Amino acid sequence: MSISAEMVRALREETGAGMMDCKNALVEAKGDAEAAREILRKKGLAAAAKKASRTASEGVVGSYIHPGARIGVLIEVNCETDFVAKTPDFQALVKDLAMHVAAASPAAPVYVTRDEVPAEALEKEKEIYRAQALDQGKPENVVERIAEGKLKEYYQTFCLLEQPFVKDPKLTVGELIQERIAVIKENIVVRRFARFRVGERGSEAPARAE
Repeated sequence: MSISAEMVRALREETGAGMMDCKNALVEAKGDAEAAREILRKKGLAAAAKKASRTASEGVVGSYIHPGARIGVLIEVNCETDFVAKTPDFQALVKDLAMHVAAASPAAPVYVTRDEVPAEALEKEKEIYRAQALDQGKPENVVERIAEGKLKEYYQTFCLLEQPFVKDPKLTVGELIQERIAVIKENIVVRRFARFRVGERGSEAPARAE
């Protein structure tokens, strides 16, 4: 089918991808906009993975104060160059990430990635899951597998990059960042964040190592 300029423009506005990338995706998808978005997403994630090893030592500290001024967040997000750190796309991402940390439910994130969770905390969770499985009469030979499987829920609750993004739960925060890397063309790293709520002790995620 014919790919109109309006179709390309609409896809570009939705995804932030380049005009030719959008046109090629629409051609490949035979005009199906949803399929074209998925094609762009897969290509973007592949491109982002190649950038993940590049040093991200620039960036900004962003903030978000929730209406009512009872919850506030500070977050450090790094990129490769000061130029990108000042762009609207990057600034918007930082704002979205800070807002997510403020709004995250059922629990605020504690860590940036699953690699930061202390081994003793994971073992404590697994002991709880093992006990629950045994109480439910599960065979001992599958209890460990059940405990390992339930750790995924733990990561989704307490690790920022594994949480469903509050503005689009179909994406995790990690996938959102990967998509932005594909558009911005630089590696992006959430280094650390701190969340404050009136009347509660503030929580701060440990800073990620480079």
